[in-house]
Amino acid sequence: MKLYSLSVLYKGEPKAVLLKAAYDVSSFSFFQRSSVQEFMTFTSQLIVERSAKGSRASVKEQEYLCHVYVRNDSLAGVVIADSEYPSRVAFTLLEKVLDEFSKQVDRIEWPIGSPASIHYTALDGHLSRYQNPREADPMTKVQAELDETKIILHNTMESLLERGEKLDDLVSKSEVLGTQSKAFYKTARKQNSCCAIM
Repeated sequence: MKLYSLSVLYKGEPKAVLLKAAYDVSSFSFFQRSSVQEFMTFTSQLIVERSAKGSRASVKEQEYLCHVYVRNDSLAGVVIADSEYPSRVAFTLLEKVLDEFSKQVDRIEWPIGSPASIHYTALDGHLSRYQNPREADPMTKVQAELDETKIILHNTMESLLERGEKLDDLVSKSEVLGTQSKAFYKTARKQNSCCAIM
């Protein structure tokens, strides 16, 4: 899971204006980084221009997903991530960034702003913090812990059942144990299984 780009734009008529952006192109070749960054900027602007105000969308391009959120006040955000990155976390990030941006940057600057003139420095921090969605988003972290617990519990139950079945087979096949011993084992097993549930 990886985030490549986080952009804040203004949806103007007819073009979208890039206000601020942060990129993580470290996974690309050094010589490709500037071209990849330009392409991400172009894609972000194009998606915002073609999205309606008040909409959220995810656009798939090869192995990448572009998540866009355009607010009714024409402020927009775009996250470019790989296809494994959870959409819910991406939209949570966009909503948080756009709320912060609208509080810190005056609305008058949006239509005429540029990355050089807008003073908003939190994008790089958000991009690096949200690289791991489990750490950045509490809901994803809880879900991951629940999944791990469920897997461990499932494996434990399987191993107990296998062990229990093998022990039952051994007891029933045993010629050495008398009928009283077999009855004692079955009674003890019933008692233990009853108490193990609690």
